Amino acid sequence: MESVGQFMKELAKRTPRQLLSPDEQLDKMFRSSVYLQAFAQEHPELTRDDYMRSLSNVYTAVKEQYWCEHCPGLTECPNLVKGHRTQLDLMKNTIVSAIAPCKKQISHEEELKRRRMMRSYYVSEETMSASFDKLEHDAGNQAAVAAAIQFCNQMGTGERVKGLYLHGSFGVGKSYLMGAIARELSESHIASLLVYVPDFIREMKDSISDQSYVGKLELLKEVPVLILDDIGAENLTPWVRDEILGVILNQRANNYLPTLFTSNYSLEELEEHLSISNGNRIERTKAARIMERIRHFVDVYEILRKNQRLENG
Repeated sequence: MESVGQFMKELAKRTPRQLLSPDEQLDKMFRSSVYLQAFAQEHPELTRDDYMRSLSNVYTAVKEQYWCEHCPGLTECPNLVKGHRTQLDLMKNTIVSAIAPCKKQISHEEELKRRRMMRSYYVSEETMSASFDKLEHDAGNQAAVAAAIQFCNQMGTGERVKGLYLHGSFGVGKSYLMGAIARELSESHIASLLVYVPDFIREMKDSISDQSYVGKLELLKEVPVLILDDIGAENLTPWVRDEILGVILNQRANNYLPTLFTSNYSLEELEEHLSISNGNRIERTKAARIMERIRHFVDVYEILRKNQRLENG
């Protein structure tokens, strides 16, 4: 049986005088297209005249089905509408056509939906691409991984859920685990926001002059799940502590919205970090107030692993 590809190449090479007649084109397509043969078997009531009246639709569908079977990828898709193919249907004994997304286009759209559900500020592509399926786990992070999976399952129930506080040394996979959580939540249509704290704080400071930081704060206060990555690594000031972190965490605690954290610091070390001086005075009370908005709203897990970047690098 000759292929659809050979048929199309033959059409392309012919001069106007050598073009196949409509009858010849239809015969060629029936001989070469498994798709058209299957359509004909589904609709035995159709006559040759029915196909001839819709020859243009038939040709387009056969051609685009061929390209889907030999897919060059979404970006190189030669079909009239990228990522879609023409399919034949029957309406009142007339052959009609409609376009439908291919599997690659559907997967692409699903990925875009997931990305919209898992927004980020300054988070790496590796973290945004994380998933539980690709996550390596061992004795050092097993408890944290189990807690992460349980958190995702509980979020799907609509019940009040405590956040997570993951701490440990550099490169042990804290951020990657948070990325896996965000992806899992997105597949359950639960929105999250991953924020790399040092860069976000830098942006907030740059926004003081025009007050644009106020609108950005609203998103962090209201998103269903907020993930603050690498808290404690930021260049802290009293304003950042009291007007940024304090405001965000207070609002979220009052509305029972879970916040997740990663840090190189334990809770005790983070409290020390937050006790930044204002002038000559160490402000332990203000640090303790913020820690109250963290400590009682998270489950804490220390990840004890070797630096995976060095191990795999």
